[in-house]
Amino acid sequence: MHIEVIREDVTRVKTPALIVNLFEGVRSPGGATGAVDRALDGAISRLISEGEVKGKKEELNLIHTFGRLPADRVLVLGLGKSAEFNQDTVRQLMAQACRYLRGHGIKEAATIAHGAGIAGMDAESSARAIVEGSVLGLYRFNRHVTRDEDKAELQELKIVERDPSKVGALEQGAERGRILADAACMTRDMVNEPANVMTPTRLVEEANRVAAEHGLEIEVLEREDMERLGMGALLGVAQGSRQPPKLIVLRYKGDEENSGQNLGLLGKGITFDSGGISIKPSSGMEEMKGDMAGAASVISSMAAIAQLKPRLNITVIAAATENMPGGGAQRPGDIVRVMDGKTIEVVNTDAEGRLVLADAVAYARKLGLSPIVDVATLTGACVIALGHICTGVMGNDQELIGRLIESGRDAGEKMWQLPIFEEYKEQYKSTVADIKNVGGRPAGTITGAMIIGEFAGDTPWAHLDIAGTSYTDKEAGYQVKGATGVPVRTLVNLVLGMARS
Repeated sequence: MHIEVIREDVTRVKTPALIVNLFEGVRSPGGATGAVDRALDGAISRLISEGEVKGKKEELNLIHTFGRLPADRVLVLGLGKSAEFNQDTVRQLMAQACRYLRGHGIKEAATIAHGAGIAGMDAESSARAIVEGSVLGLYRFNRHVTRDEDKAELQELKIVERDPSKVGALEQGAERGRILADAACMTRDMVNEPANVMTPTRLVEEANRVAAEHGLEIEVLEREDMERLGMGALLGVAQGSRQPPKLIVLRYKGDEENSGQNLGLLGKGITFDSGGISIKPSSGMEEMKGDMAGAASVISSMAAIAQLKPRLNITVIAAATENMPGGGAQRPGDIVRVMDGKTIEVVNTDAEGRLVLADAVAYARKLGLSPIVDVATLTGACVIALGHICTGVMGNDQELIGRLIESGRDAGEKMWQLPIFEEYKEQYKSTVADIKNVGGRPAGTITGAMIIGEFAGDTPWAHLDIAGTSYTDKEAGYQVKGATGVPVRTLVNLVLGMARS
């Protein structure tokens, strides 16, 4: 979709549909909505007085102008209560508004800068939220659909602003919003692909494309490289699959003079997780094509980072393999050795994410990366604990955890910190190896994270468990059914915040 900011009086914009807004409880609209109301001879005010337009959140009212405005239609977007209004409100409602217009076959629309007037939101934030919500809300994954269906798209959106002093900030916000939304949609595309398409090798192709388009350094470690480095945990998971494992390394050098600034973003890339010998139930197993969402998110984040050019050095490591129950698959009871020398007793082959990330974290430390953030669809226990509303956050560095939570808040991606106490370590002690790869059902999300943390040592480290937030089975706001793109925008916000400080 083409998006641009134009300097114009909202009552003079020629467009098939013009989006304005109204807070709940407002009886006489002001600002741009008020100007449109006056041009419509008070039509919006009359609908308010008659109780048809209430301004409730998610309320959409389409008004035909019949030539009283250059715009053919006016869509009044209910913002809800003014005290609850924020950037995420704009994202959610613009997504719904754009889908509504697409459903009416409208291909071009214009919108006012929601919140940038009396609501007090700065112009850049308003435009960023408008674009993020619109692009994310209109996302579709239909590349494998051959049947005829409605493929009409909203192709153009104009953000209208009369005040020339705000145009520059709106343009800057719109561009950042596009970059962030495109990166999240890139993750959605990768996660939504079936596992027979999105293999570890295909994940490498995606990373190569990102590197080529944005001038990033890329290195791919093959099985032989992993064997030489002693990555026994990652290779153990890969044993049962015919697909060769890959360790993808992407580098962005935004501050080469400061070699101490080397953030590591690590992603679990299990392109299909059958559970291995500890095989999963068949019901819902098709969703396990998305067990590489962590890897997809860190790769896509680099596409956005390279465009935004923060003064920070970032290295992405994506550990990619399948977890299959082939004749060569690792067995419960096997012991594997991580590249840093620690040993893990594999009690459950379905707890494979922490195994591949153990070697990824150990490798990140070998490269001197600090701090380290890993992203993984790690535990079903996180879904039980937090549902599909927020991502679980754990780690050994409170400042880093706080930055992640704040970055998520700005992105509208909710996160919640879970504790890491020494007592939990008792659950994954092994009598035949240094540790086990599971700690039992109690506090499963916490012990899963702590097993990864064993390999971080004293390096500042945080873990994001996106098992409940990487995928959704319903449409709501700017999320559509399928992969969500979480936590791409959070990671990019984290990078930008670190670069500023």
